[in-house]
Amino acid sequence: MVELTYREIDIAAVERAVQSPACGGIVTFVGRVREQSRGRSVQYLEYEAYPEMAVAKMQEIVAAIRERWDTDRVAIVHRLGRLEIGEASVAIAVAAPHRREAFEACRYAIDRLKEEVPIWKKEVTPDGEEWIGQGS
Repeated sequence: MVELTYREIDIAAVERAVQSPACGGIVTFVGRVREQSRGRSVQYLEYEAYPEMAVAKMQEIVAAIRERWDTDRVAIVHRLGRLEIGEASVAIAVAAPHRREAFEACRYAIDRLKEEVPIWKKEVTPDGEEWIGQGS
């Protein structure tokens, strides 16, 4: 499961997508819109992406995880559009035979997503709005 969506992320569905009888550990990361960023109050966020490239880069992350941790049980879902405080902007789940690999692969996935995937966010504050670079 690798997708971009304008709908609320179903965290349980993301976890179900990676479940396997062969895997004893599932690690899930959920990024949520917070009310403060860089010392300023946030009213809401807007996410935009270059969809074709974003999905391709997300698939590259999954492929790298498969090679490094020997698991194909990875799901990455990123939300686009306007998000309110507390809403999930990203969900990543990784299942592996053991917890250590699941934790390492999940952290790798979110770090790579933030660094490489062409997704941008606009922070809207009482003072105005500002686009924040790729993967912020």
